Amino acid sequence: MIDTNKVDAYEALVQFLYRAPIGLVQAGLDGTVDMLNPMSSSLLMPLARDGSLDNLFTVLQDVAPQLRAMTADVAAPSGVVCEGLRVQLGDAAAPGGPQVLSLSVLKLDGTRLMATVTDATAEVQREQERLARRLRSQARTDALTRMPNREAVLEQLQQMLGRAPLADGGGFALMFMNCDRFRQVNDALGQAAGDRLLVQIGDRIRATLRPPSDRIDPHAGAGQMAARVGADEFAVVLDGLRSRGDAERVAARLLDALARPHALDGQDIVIRLSMGLVWSADAGASAGEMLRDASIAMVEAKRAGGARCIAFETAMRERAARRADIESDLRQALVEDQLFVVYQPVVGLRPDGATDHGAGVEALVRWRHPVRGVVPPIEFIQVAEESGLIGALGDFVLRSACRDFAAWQRHLGERAPRLLAVNLSRAQLAEPGWPAVVRDVLAQNGMRPDQLQLEVTESLAAQDQQVQQRLHELKAIGVTLALDDFGTGYSSLSSLHQLPVDTVKIDRSFVCQADTSHHHRVLIEATVKVAQSLGMSTVAEGIETEAQAAAVRAQSCAKGQGYLFSRPLASPDLLDWLTTR
Repeated sequence: MIDTNKVDAYEALVQFLYRAPIGLVQAGLDGTVDMLNPMSSSLLMPLARDGSLDNLFTVLQDVAPQLRAMTADVAAPSGVVCEGLRVQLGDAAAPGGPQVLSLSVLKLDGTRLMATVTDATAEVQREQERLARRLRSQARTDALTRMPNREAVLEQLQQMLGRAPLADGGGFALMFMNCDRFRQVNDALGQAAGDRLLVQIGDRIRATLRPPSDRIDPHAGAGQMAARVGADEFAVVLDGLRSRGDAERVAARLLDALARPHALDGQDIVIRLSMGLVWSADAGASAGEMLRDASIAMVEAKRAGGARCIAFETAMRERAARRADIESDLRQALVEDQLFVVYQPVVGLRPDGATDHGAGVEALVRWRHPVRGVVPPIEFIQVAEESGLIGALGDFVLRSACRDFAAWQRHLGERAPRLLAVNLSRAQLAEPGWPAVVRDVLAQNGMRPDQLQLEVTESLAAQDQQVQQRLHELKAIGVTLALDDFGTGYSSLSSLHQLPVDTVKIDRSFVCQADTSHHHRVLIEATVKVAQSLGMSTVAEGIETEAQAAAVRAQSCAKGQGYLFSRPLASPDLLDWLTTR
């Protein structure tokens, strides 16, 4: 008697297999197909060369040729041959049909295989989309700080610039920040410590902006974004602000927070930032222009002394373009010998009232532009410092001046200047091998080391340990060292003994009032006495009147220079000046 329950169960199973949403194939170990459902026929038919689905291995030969060998490698009576093997249909894919199949094959026993086939096209597309999103996210994220990067800021700004202006005059702002003197931290502590400091700075920026209370209008725009946009550069985008004043208050709070010391390797590191701010109403048409303008304003903040925020103005863009032109022309000037050196006499102020005109000269660079004529140093020295050309400029002055000095010695003998003063830059002092350059220049021109005086500004000598180390190396050569513009920088009389200098040059801002201000005379007197107690000599800069000369002479200042004695002179004119005296 037939068991109707079993028949019903078998028929139900057959119906399920034929209606299953996945392809099912039963085959022998040689690939001969015993059974396949309609779904598998539909999915595999595009791969059948002759329209035959009699053998699974033959059907899949072009897209999965390894399947036959994989099956043979399963020595056990049963086991998994492959699971989720992706099969690209390629040319066999019908338009609008499956593009990728997923194939799993199971060895049931010593004679049978069971395979499942599914359309994996949508799943592959989703995976590709997730990967693309992840790659886009990575492309917009800074690897070190995990903050958004420059691309993310540009994208955000462009979206905001594309919106219609708010009727109430509100808007958004971009702040562009650069660390002041970050290179010194890297040089002193190493790049790894510098990276950790950058991470701390990024964290502090984000913490200062939380909670988003700076988003004045909670319904406007995207709120805020803090990003790292360069090596030691950060940006903040603030949306939904009522006015530029709101942005400036946030900027002030950020600068205050960032000025607090950072704990790094057991030390408290103070690193200040200069910031440029662009308000949306002042922004250009593109995100790139807005970021550029914020960078221009940041440079203006650095030029103003750093550790401050300056809002962008259109005139800044014109000044930046002019500086770019000067930089380009200056590079050409170094190649085409447009630079030349002039010399300002430094005279001895003898106690008896006599003047020693041969005491020395200070070498000063000038630029004869082929179109603009002589360009004042005030227009190109700072550009040279900012563009990295100051080192080449300083080397040119040193070599030219030493060559002229040697010629004066041959031509004038004892009447020639006895000392040549040349200014130094941070770039020159940052070069480990630069003292050897000085030694070679002296040897090439037959100069004694004590005939050369190298001058460094007070702020540079007092702030940087690396500079002081290089000054000690130069002093070991035998050249004399002078502290320029004393009284305007960071050191004081109490710390003068810590600097390896032989001469203190008193800044013209003190000298110009020496004959009219008792306070300034006392400052000059104190400087001279402290310098003398340390075995240093003094030079008064910027003497323009006989009264000023008499005042600094009365304070026992050893030497002086200024327009009272002579303006800077070209080498032939200097020879005439010396000869007539």
